[in-house]
Amino acid sequence: MGAGMQDFVILTGIVIKSEPIGEYDRRVVLLTKERGKISAFAKGSRRPGNRLMAPTNPFSFGQFRLFAGRSSYNISEAEISNYFGNLRADFIGAYCGMYFLEICDYYTRENNDETGMLKLLYQSLRALASDRFENQLVRCVFELKAIMINGEFPGIDSSAALGESTAYTITYIMNTPPERLFSFDVKPQVLGELKGFCRKICKRTFDKDFKSLEILENLE
Repeated sequence: MGAGMQDFVILTGIVIKSEPIGEYDRRVVLLTKERGKISAFAKGSRRPGNRLMAPTNPFSFGQFRLFAGRSSYNISEAEISNYFGNLRADFIGAYCGMYFLEICDYYTRENNDETGMLKLLYQSLRALASDRFENQLVRCVFELKAIMINGEFPGIDSSAALGESTAYTITYIMNTPPERLFSFDVKPQVLGELKGFCRKICKRTFDKDFKSLEILENLE
């Protein structure tokens, strides 16, 4: 049976990884609303002027039209609604965003419902790209919520010795959907406690070293 139109799918998602393949192609990993995390090839996307050159860069969010081959997807078109351009221009912000992409790659699976992670990633990148929030706060919120969404949050241990405001902030993050998460700010003391708490939880949760995190921690 030849490849018919039914072999095309349109997925809404974000590029969380992009790597060169051969001379002109790229292999990208997309986190999508409809099919969780998927890999796809973008043929010719590294040729100057190719229409898939910009859409296959990390952070590109929009609709991707994919041709489902026998063993893989191929991107045929993309309509990007947010490139997060101002984030790419901000060195520390970009590495913080790359760290978020790595966590999404670590946690998400193909054909899983990853809507919560996709929403969290999108809102966190928006918060990073805006001037309203400190990167450190956005990072803490992202780390905690990602761990919560994936059912690995151990709760607030009494030995954590957190102030009331910090404990309240963590509870707020736990109970608030991603699209409403970035609606608060905290005092420096609370942010300090939150950072310490996050470091401990992340160390306990992630059994992997994130490349962008190493770079980020050297920059900060």
